Amino acid sequence: MSWVFDATPLIYLAKAERLDVIDTLDEPRVVPEAVYREVVTAGVKEGYDDARRIERAVEDGLVDVVVVDTDDSPVATRLARHPGLSDADVSVLACADARDAIAVMDESVGRSAAEVEDVETRGTAYLVLAAVRDGTLSTAEGRDTVDAMIDHGWYVAPDVYTKIVEKLESLGG
Repeated sequence: MSWVFDATPLIYLAKAERLDVIDTLDEPRVVPEAVYREVVTAGVKEGYDDARRIERAVEDGLVDVVVVDTDDSPVATRLARHPGLSDADVSVLACADARDAIAVMDESVGRSAAEVEDVETRGTAYLVLAAVRDGTLSTAEGRDTVDAMIDHGWYVAPDVYTKIVEKLESLGG
């Protein structure tokens, strides 16, 4: 299975210093060039440490930056008219559609648009839970990762946070 990353999962995993959970996913793992520009190019200019961590992850081959041709994509054409989606969001969904991949994104507007376009999505919490399930992270490390992301501004509704913690505890045995 292929994975296409939007900005938010990369940013908050980088802020929590847990980009390594991406390594548990099958390859290819890609970041559209539009997302890379938004997150890394702009972020490095602003001096964000998380942008440098993501840049290094790309250099180390954790994820690959890909050019997404949105001109010939019916999905991109439809989504470009969506007022709640950025060019980077459109690029993630068009790329995932073209590759029959999973779009990794958290924002509800993007996930809703993906559902309409029949593009499968997963969020950042899924990646952390999968890393715990696969033994890459302990239950405590998974909880610390989620809490660190929240401390850095990642939003998760209280009821969803409760479900994540319950799932983490159930994975811990």
